[in-house]
Amino acid sequence: ASPCASGLCGMYSAALSCREQRALIRFKTTLMNTLMDVLRRRPGWVEVKDEGEWDFYWCDVSWLRENFDHTYMDEHVRISHFRNHYELTRKNYMVKNLKRFRKQLEREAGKAEAAKCDFFPKTFEMPCEYHLFVEEFRKNPGITWIMKPVARSQGKGIFLFRKLKDIMDWRKGTASKKLPSLEAQPARANTNLSSSHDTRCSDDQKDELPVENYVAQRYIENPYLIGGRKFDLRVYVLVMSYIPLRAWLYRDGFARFSNTRFTLTSIDDHYVHLTNVAVQKTSPDYHPKKGCKWMLQRFRQYLASKHGPEAVERLFRDIDNIFIKSLQSVQKVIISDKHCFELYGYDILIDQDLKPWLLEVNASPSLTASSQEDYELKTCLLEDTLHVVDMEARLTGREKRVGGFDLMWNDGPVSREEGPPDLSGNSVTNTHLGCINDRKKQLRQLFRSLQMQKKISS
Repeated sequence: ASPCASGLCGMYSAALSCREQRALIRFKTTLMNTLMDVLRRRPGWVEVKDEGEWDFYWCDVSWLRENFDHTYMDEHVRISHFRNHYELTRKNYMVKNLKRFRKQLEREAGKAEAAKCDFFPKTFEMPCEYHLFVEEFRKNPGITWIMKPVARSQGKGIFLFRKLKDIMDWRKGTASKKLPSLEAQPARANTNLSSSHDTRCSDDQKDELPVENYVAQRYIENPYLIGGRKFDLRVYVLVMSYIPLRAWLYRDGFARFSNTRFTLTSIDDHYVHLTNVAVQKTSPDYHPKKGCKWMLQRFRQYLASKHGPEAVERLFRDIDNIFIKSLQSVQKVIISDKHCFELYGYDILIDQDLKPWLLEVNASPSLTASSQEDYELKTCLLEDTLHVVDMEARLTGREKRVGGFDLMWNDGPVSREEGPPDLSGNSVTNTHLGCINDRKKQLRQLFRSLQMQKKISS
């Protein structure tokens, strides 16, 4: 058993036996990694293969696109994605939704509230916004831009550039290529997509051969460096519902470092600029046991020692704001279905001014471990995700914390129960990103309390 699971299985089994048990929970997944280990070890869960009926399916997005609309689900059934999750997880749609939401906030609540959405770099969809991009490019000559395919992951297809000639070469090179990603054309699966996205291109682009969609994004040239190396943060957010919005934040995550010291003189070196583990592990001097990760607790302590606790609290409040505003930006366009939940992997970059930037949101964050420490984190993350999803029907629905997850939004901000208000007199949001994660102790107390409530009520 994993370090997270040991000692808890007996408690879960006892909790299962102390209530009106649901029949064995039949699960299905195609992912052969940490997730499969966690599912197979869970008491009362049994694996279903091939076409057998299931209660819980951790599916991939291609299955979702092809089967969701044709699958009948009983009340208790749960599935690991929302129907049109790509509204937040495709880079171009995420930016369109954020821009639209920012305009809405400015109309309804004023410029100060709208400014809380200024956490993503200036971005243009290519090739549709090519002419707008060129206009912006010529206003700011000499700065660095980054090109990213909208529907690929793990650093594939990304490049940096400073000359318009590079983008012209890209346009010529990508014409007539087919879209390679499984998730590349969600519009086929959702006929209502046109209502939330203007997919029209300029007249001179309509007659061209299909081009893979990219975003051109202003590159953050002043990233915060540790040991001279660039990094970003991977943080996990679990959304159980969009209407009303109910979102949980996991306490643990990690900083992913590049393997090479940062410099802007070499913009072609992916080992300098891309922190994806899939990229870094191909570096000649990559150390498989050490990897390129720091746990968030270590990162938070490092920042506190350098900048003081107040600056760190401010930074992490700004990161919390990114989670909430990005989820609110898609709240009205995501198809909220009671059968669905989503474990998002947020990628956050911090600059030298301690300002956080949202790079992207992943619908299928990697659950394959790159080290023993990584395996332990992902095992605990997945166990706690299953606790919150609660197939066993043990929770009351009033919990503010379950294991390493803290409820940060429940149709409005959730406040911490303990501790005084902040300096402005506001209650402090119930988030503890990068703080101590005493999940085992909390789970013991939680399930013991639930057992006591069960006994009293019966």
